[in-house]
Amino acid sequence: MENRIKVLNLLGLARRASKLVTGQELVLSRIRSNKVNIVFVASDSGKNSLKQFTDKCKSYNVFLCKSFTKEELSSAIGQKRSVIAVNDIGFANRMKELLSD
Repeated sequence: MENRIKVLNLLGLARRASKLVTGQELVLSRIRSNKVNIVFVASDSGKNSLKQFTDKCKSYNVFLCKSFTKEELSSAIGQKRSVIAVNDIGFANRMKELLSD
């Protein structure tokens, strides 16, 4: 449980450092151009959105996390969002470490 909080805190830091991309269309275009390292999709997103991002991340070999709700992601970055991508390798690697523990 503690690692989940750390990941959300890191998302907030990444937001303040301008290392996030938010919104479905922007995130999809960044995945296609290999400019993001990790993507967060809210677990309570629609079926189509979940499938779309799961397939896209799999085909472009981008780490995908579906373990947070819209509310958790939104409160972490201070904006109402259900899809967030991190485009900084340092933040992304630390988040992957915490999520895999």
